[in-house]
Amino acid sequence: MAKINFGGTIEEIVTRDEFPLERAREVLKDEVVSVIGYGVQGPAQALNMRDNGIRVIVGGDPTRERSWKKAMDDGWVPGETLFPVEEAVERSTISCAHLERRTPLA
Repeated sequence: MAKINFGGTIEEIVTRDEFPLERAREVLKDEVVSVIGYGVQGPAQALNMRDNGIRVIVGGDPTRERSWKKAMDDGWVPGETLFPVEEAVERSTISCAHLERRTPLA
């Protein structure tokens, strides 16, 4: 494993040489990954996985029209690969949450 200084904390990271994409596909071959939230981080994560052959669905809030429309514009299909949050979580075996904080930390 490689080490990187991330804001003063030394983190061990797995490199592509140690864990190539083909291995990730093999590990995730029987999984459905849900990316919850389609704001700032969600699109990049979901599209990257989809483009690399990982089965992925998106969970969002249909009442948040801008992000729901962006997801559809990016090729996610309501009822097939785009679902309300609760349904996406239920349909997936792995969930990645990318939700914004709506209230400030105390």
